[in-house]
Amino acid sequence: MTKDELRAELERQEQRYKDVYGGEVTTYAAQPDPERKPWRKRASLLDQAFAVELQKIEKELSPQEP
Repeated sequence: MTKDELRAELERQEQRYKDVYGGEVTTYAAQPDPERKPWRKRASLLDQAFAVELQKIEKELSPQEP
């Protein structure tokens, strides 16, 4: 279905609605969907220090190869 065919169909439906129901049709321009960007928390200095300490502890606890 082309844009012109779609416009013609919508006009027919609008006219039918006005004739049958006696209603009023208000048309609005389509609103664009908002862009959704993922929210990411940046690691603070404390978070970075905690991660470093965790790595040190994991290294100490992992079995050492002979």
